[in-house]
Amino acid sequence: MSQYCVVVAEGSRARFFTVEPAELPELESGPNLVERKSLTNPEHQAHDDEVFAETRAGRNRSNGGAAHGYDDHRAGHDAEMERRFARDIARELDEIARGNGTQRIVLCAEKRMLGYLRPPLQNTIASNIQLTEIAKDLAKLTPGQIQKKLAQEGHIPPCKPRAGI
Repeated sequence: MSQYCVVVAEGSRARFFTVEPAELPELESGPNLVERKSLTNPEHQAHDDEVFAETRAGRNRSNGGAAHGYDDHRAGHDAEMERRFARDIARELDEIARGNGTQRIVLCAEKRMLGYLRPPLQNTIASNIQLTEIAKDLAKLTPGQIQKKLAQEGHIPPCKPRAGI
């Protein structure tokens, strides 16, 4: 059981962590941020030529050489793709939180992704769980770097050196 669950999300990937105590505090440092699961959004990683027939957005050339602009709704497609991924993240987070006895969730994502995550999280996360949102993209950091940054800001407990030192 872990009191804390940390989610670090971006458009293409979400990583789920728990804060776990050291098994042998006299020999190990702790508590430690442990990665439990990772989700990827394959649509977000796909290049435009894999998703759309025309790789150049908004241009249509006729034989006469004149260009005509149009909207191929790529922005709407991207937004819907992010919303679907946010729902997947919310379902996975709810499953981890219920299975772990989580009391606090720390959600780290860029502002746009936080906006997509709020609606599905409001409908899935239990009301007795404290949710903290952090508008920062920490997806490229290691678990140790994430723990250090979040502990410095007071969101999770810091990793303390082993007791024998």
